[in-house]
Amino acid sequence: MEPSSGRPVDYQISITIIEARQLIGLNMDPVVCVEIGDDRKYTSMKESTNCPYYNEYFVFDFHVPPDVMFDKIIKLSVIHSKNLLRSGTLVGTFKMDVGTVYSQPEHQFYHKWAILSDPDDITAGCKGYVKCDIAVVGKGDNIKTPHKANETDEDEIEGNLLLPEGIPAERQWARFYVKIYRAEGLPKMNTSIMANVKKAFIGENRDLVDPYVQVQFAGQKGKTSVQKSSYEPIWNEQVVFTELFPPLCKRMKVQIRDSDKVNDVAIGTHFVDLRKISNDGDKGFLPIFGPAWVNMYGSTRQYTLMDEHQDLNDGLGEGVSFRARLLLSIAVEILDTTSPEIISSTEVQMDSKMKTLKPNKVSFFCFLVFLQSATGKVEEFFLFGSFLEATMIDRKIGDKPITFEITIGNYGNQIDGVSRTASSKKKKKDGENEEEENELIQNSSEDEADEEGDLVSVSSTPLMKPVITDRNYFHLPYFEKKPCVYIKSWWQDQRRRLYNSNMMDKIADKLVSVCFSFQCLCSTGSWAKQIRTQVKKNTVRDKLKLVQNFLQRLRFLADEPQHSIPDVFIWMMSNNKRIAYARVPSKDILFSIVDEETGKDCGKVKAVFLKLPGKKGFGPAGWTVQAKLELYLWLGLNKQRKDFLSGLPNGFEEIKAAKTGPGLQSVPPVSLVYNMKQVFQLRAHMYQARSLFAADSSGLSDPFARVFFSSHSQVTEVLSETLCPTWDQLLVFDNVELFGEASELRDDPPIIVVEIYDQDTVGKAEFIGRTFAKPTIKMCDEHYGPPRFPPQLEYYQIYRGNCTAGELLAAFELLQIGQGGRAELPPLEGPTDSERGPILPVPLGIRPVLSRYRIEVLFWGLRDLKRVNLAQVDRPRVDIECAGKGVQSALIQNYKKNPNFSTLVKWFEVDLPENELLHPPLNIRVVDCRAFGRYILVGSHAVSSLRRFIYSAPDKTSNNWATAGAYSPLSAYIQMILDIKLFQQNEDESDKEKKKKKKKKKGGVEEEEETDESVLDWWSKYFASIETLKEVCFYCSCLVYSTCDWSLMQVYNKELEGEYGKFEDWLHTFNLYRGKAGDDDEHALDDDRIVGRFKGSLCMYKLPLSEEITREAGFDPNMGMFQSIPHNDPINVLVRVYVVRATDLHPADINGKADPYVVIKLGKSEVKDKENYISKQLNPVFGKSFDIEATFPMESMLTVSVYDWDLVGTDDLIGETKIDLENRFYSKYRATCGISSNYSLHGYNVWRDPLKPTQILTKLCKDGKIDGPHYGPGGKVKVKQTEEHLALTVLNHWEEIPRVGCKLVPEHVETRPLLNPDKPGIEQGRIEMWVDMFPMDMPAPGPAIDISPRKPKSFELRVIIWNTDDVILEDDAFMTGEKMSDIYVRGWLKGQQEDKQDTDVHYHSLTGEGNFNWRFVYPFDYLMAEEKIVISKKESMFSWDETEYKIPPRLTLQVWDADHFSADDFLGAIELDLNRFPRGAKTAKQCSLDMIRNEQELPTISIFKQKRVKGWWPFVARDENDEMELTGKVEAELHLVTAEEAEKSPVGLGRNEPDPLEKPNRPDTSLVWFLSPLKSIRYFIWHNYRWLILKALGLILLLLMLGLFLYSIPGYLVKKMLGA
Repeated sequence: MEPSSGRPVDYQISITIIEARQLIGLNMDPVVCVEIGDDRKYTSMKESTNCPYYNEYFVFDFHVPPDVMFDKIIKLSVIHSKNLLRSGTLVGTFKMDVGTVYSQPEHQFYHKWAILSDPDDITAGCKGYVKCDIAVVGKGDNIKTPHKANETDEDEIEGNLLLPEGIPAERQWARFYVKIYRAEGLPKMNTSIMANVKKAFIGENRDLVDPYVQVQFAGQKGKTSVQKSSYEPIWNEQVVFTELFPPLCKRMKVQIRDSDKVNDVAIGTHFVDLRKISNDGDKGFLPIFGPAWVNMYGSTRQYTLMDEHQDLNDGLGEGVSFRARLLLSIAVEILDTTSPEIISSTEVQMDSKMKTLKPNKVSFFCFLVFLQSATGKVEEFFLFGSFLEATMIDRKIGDKPITFEITIGNYGNQIDGVSRTASSKKKKKDGENEEEENELIQNSSEDEADEEGDLVSVSSTPLMKPVITDRNYFHLPYFEKKPCVYIKSWWQDQRRRLYNSNMMDKIADKLVSVCFSFQCLCSTGSWAKQIRTQVKKNTVRDKLKLVQNFLQRLRFLADEPQHSIPDVFIWMMSNNKRIAYARVPSKDILFSIVDEETGKDCGKVKAVFLKLPGKKGFGPAGWTVQAKLELYLWLGLNKQRKDFLSGLPNGFEEIKAAKTGPGLQSVPPVSLVYNMKQVFQLRAHMYQARSLFAADSSGLSDPFARVFFSSHSQVTEVLSETLCPTWDQLLVFDNVELFGEASELRDDPPIIVVEIYDQDTVGKAEFIGRTFAKPTIKMCDEHYGPPRFPPQLEYYQIYRGNCTAGELLAAFELLQIGQGGRAELPPLEGPTDSERGPILPVPLGIRPVLSRYRIEVLFWGLRDLKRVNLAQVDRPRVDIECAGKGVQSALIQNYKKNPNFSTLVKWFEVDLPENELLHPPLNIRVVDCRAFGRYILVGSHAVSSLRRFIYSAPDKTSNNWATAGAYSPLSAYIQMILDIKLFQQNEDESDKEKKKKKKKKKGGVEEEEETDESVLDWWSKYFASIETLKEVCFYCSCLVYSTCDWSLMQVYNKELEGEYGKFEDWLHTFNLYRGKAGDDDEHALDDDRIVGRFKGSLCMYKLPLSEEITREAGFDPNMGMFQSIPHNDPINVLVRVYVVRATDLHPADINGKADPYVVIKLGKSEVKDKENYISKQLNPVFGKSFDIEATFPMESMLTVSVYDWDLVGTDDLIGETKIDLENRFYSKYRATCGISSNYSLHGYNVWRDPLKPTQILTKLCKDGKIDGPHYGPGGKVKVKQTEEHLALTVLNHWEEIPRVGCKLVPEHVETRPLLNPDKPGIEQGRIEMWVDMFPMDMPAPGPAIDISPRKPKSFELRVIIWNTDDVILEDDAFMTGEKMSDIYVRGWLKGQQEDKQDTDVHYHSLTGEGNFNWRFVYPFDYLMAEEKIVISKKESMFSWDETEYKIPPRLTLQVWDADHFSADDFLGAIELDLNRFPRGAKTAKQCSLDMIRNEQELPTISIFKQKRVKGWWPFVARDENDEMELTGKVEAELHLVTAEEAEKSPVGLGRNEPDPLEKPNRPDTSLVWFLSPLKSIRYFIWHNYRWLILKALGLILLLLMLGLFLYSIPGYLVKKMLGA
């Protein structure tokens, strides 16, 4: 993830959306949208569910540079009710950048839950979860996905969240404040012509740039305002993002852009890595940055209309020039989402608070004071550079004078550096002295006043004409006189940060050197033995891993994000044009009085290689060195500059500029003159090179080496047609002059550059690669002898661009020539080989010590040879060569008829170094012998390391059973294996018994599954082997033996070759190459250069060989070390290919699906299974076997391809895999037919091999020269075992047999990647398959095993809705305002929403009770093994045929309130997974929300086992706060019957015949009120208001009595008074 060149690379992002859960909202129709960058894809819509199941696979292909790829955002959003007319409402989103996924182990997240959140509603919590797989595959990445078995793993969400390690599950919302203050030093972004026209019209000078700043983060973008015409814009604005913290996007992109009417272009780009400005530890802090200046780099500053390096300004590739600097700060504030005033917004806010007025003098001064305190005090810095040597200048520019320029920021840049602002020019005219302001803002290299006098910066060397070195390179004659440059500049003093960075770098470098020396110690010498006794291998590995992690952390921390001093650029200029550059980080040359804080290159002479800028530096143009400089640099505060020359080699005089002044002493020199020089002789011992790059069309090269040292160069001889040249040549450089003191040179000698070229007869030599070396130095007063002399040969890695291009074995020594001249040097031997002319060989003390070796070559055959010059290869021969000696194979007389060799083994003797590391490569060449004695090279292969072919004698200490006639311990060994095995078996049985007892004690229900053999098939075994099936437990009980291990097969998650070392146990395959190697920087795949394969082997051993081996019984001297090898005559074989299934195929159709079918090709036979294509499926189950007859060796490469069927046009290849059957057939691992784990004569587990286990074992014993096998009496074993079972047990443990044992290939399924030649290196899917091979001269095998896909079983689910209770009351009664509901229940099986069924309506329920007695009937097809319902339906009316879907069996029940005039109201729902759902409560009271909440803890039942279940279940919905609430209860009965049972006892829907349900007993009020108003009024009024009515009646009576009393009392009183 380092900033890489902006070269595009292929990437493929595959995303599987499996399902969503707990989506917030009522009765939704969710769709998941997957968005990467601008590409967007949608899943299908699932109706009326909060937990939709999709299992849809999406693939996105990109061809972009890595930086662009890793910054792209993957966005998953769930949208509710999206259709053609409306975009739908957003439920929630999840965002993550591609880089985060790529940095995961295996570059993927597998089966993880993404948390959805809504950026517009940050006070709300989680909006739901989406389960998905995300994988990012680059070219050549190999991703191991876990096995795609069934998805029943009921994984808990919290433990499997889609988050990288170390990020908390509960992320909080945060505001990211990016404050943009101002910028400086902007380049011109318009032509001067336009400016002059404007000036003529308007009459004023304008700055030629209109900048604004754009910030991008986590898929959001914000801009500042545009500052018209300003090289020094001041914004004081802030951009605010709202995003979850910690964010899953690593980088923030800040870009200064130039606003233009046509299109805006980037001026410079800076990336802020949030991990570098924050700390997640215990004493950590949130991301915080600045206010600090960030430097932006990009293309050169001169304005051109079409800038060829515009990509550099966008942040792709290494910037070649300083563009501008920007003052900004970043802060993060975690939001408290509970506080009500938080407004959620991811909008970009321009903060008005920061907007200052156009700064007048006072406010500007205040601002400067703020800046000084925030960004550091502005200090005067001094940069000094001295050019000690300029060599290897490319000959294209060697004819014109050359100058070198050094710049830091805009200081020192004389061509296109300073863009003077119009305002500052005006001020100068007015005579105002704005020194302080200019010093801060103006990045100019104008003549600043020095305290001691004027100091003018000198930033470039004088023009000088190069001198020729050799035919490729020139050099500048900097002999005694070395030019110097110096620049004064002003920057904010942030040295402390850079010092810390330097210290960490030095700690890291120290750590690297310690690790390296430790690894060297461990691998060699007596030390290693000592260490090995104390330390175990794995502990060392763990410790080294720890150190590596620590090292990475140090390097990460050492990269300082806030360094205010820009990098230093060195440019080579010719004809006033910039040609090539080098960039030196300022921290590397920064001076400090403390040694540890000083930059690693400060005050040191370093070799610097100049390269071409931008895209010019890609490919071949970038490999040639433009110039090599020996450069001395020093950067520090001006006041500390007294020691700036101290690191230079001694013995020079300073020459100052011809300018007199009072403080002349302090002026730095413009050149140095050396009066002290040393004379040396360089001896380059060029021994050999190996694995060079193939530069010719023949697939070979004609290499020679050119050695450069100082301004001298020499070449070795050209060796034709080899990739492994042995030059064995000594190059002597006489009178090499080096300046400086002898002792300094000894400690730090200059580097030697070695370039390897390919000589072409026409045109100039072609570059192969380059390497660097440092010589061992001997001073004239030192003795030439051990330990340093003579020097040892060493391997140097040769590089071509970023790729390796071979290794060079050489040694270099630099010998000082003293007073006595060359006579004192160690003597040179003259040329010993008269044929080679005056070429000096490498001297004896340096060349390796040789021993006599014999190399035996097994010639087996040639395969797949391509045409040469349009002619077919007919009579090929193989030539083997090593260290000048070799052997030729027999000629193949007719390649078409039989491509195998008649003579199998040949040998040759050769002198090779005793040190294995120095062994030369062995070359294999195939030539075609044409008429008239012509030989044409077909292809070649170089075996770079012979180590794996060195013969090692068998270990004498191990039991050597080869002695014939002795008692064979094999039978005893078999007995031992069986005893152990049966002992384990008995233990397993007793364990099972214990477990059963335990279960019963706990009171759990032991559900015994009695299954007969007929239920099981090959797929049962397959699923059991993947350990995903619940069948495993009962599957084992019905086998011959009761241990599971004996019954399963091996399912490999990779190719079988990966498990068994490519089956190269004795027969190796060497790819033959022809043609030029690819020049792609990312290792070019050499597949297209392969022109065939040579099959054979090598064996090398030191002579003489011990006689014991040759005296062995049956030793055939003609076969040498290749004893007991089968004959290579043609053989007829029946090949049976089983194709099980394919997974994650690359979509081939526009709809994001494919219609795959299988094509098998072997030799000329081809089997197309086109008519059985599987419609619209990316994970098809084929379940097919194909038989093909073939003849080895002519037809041995099997190709299994998956094609996409198209109605119109040709079918497209999705991917293919190739299998070399021959290596499998002859391998000792016996890959012809996998050995199953138990012996069975019938059924799906039948023994497939025509040979029985006893026959196989007898053959193995015979081949291994073992006496046996002998089947003795049972011994302790009580089980009645047949000999076949005994033999099979031994075969399954064959690797435990000493000397001859090896793991035999078991019964298996292998998973092979599918590749497409159009997309090399990127998997297009995987195919699961296996191959059986049966020789035709053996008994015929039985019929192929039936692995056809399981047919789903038909079931009928009958659901009776009896009653509901406590349903929430939604409506108000029309007359009385009474709360009530008109209840009905709706239900369907997931995936069959169109088959929704509703009960009738229970009107006017006032208590939430409803009575229905209503039956739903759902027929469905079900796959027991995968626990999925299978649905076949047409996707749309335009679909050609039906598509098959597999989804989990889930029953959804909903309760609704019926409305007459408006849409019905949704009240609540429950979803039951028919495989595991909570048992229903016995009564309505016991039914509660806990049945849903604590689903994981409650015991669950499966309708497929229980068949009939009745009980109460809760209806739930979510309220406004997203809390779950109980909205009702339903009493239901679930009854599962098979299709046959359903036919025998049919039932009616609802309450219909047959088997009708009785009518529910509903209260009268459920009748409509206007049909029986009195009844309704009686019920409504009396039922609810009876106490009120009674109270009112009582009150009326009371009032009546009181009225009567008041009415009658006067008359009564009168009567009383009058006494009437």
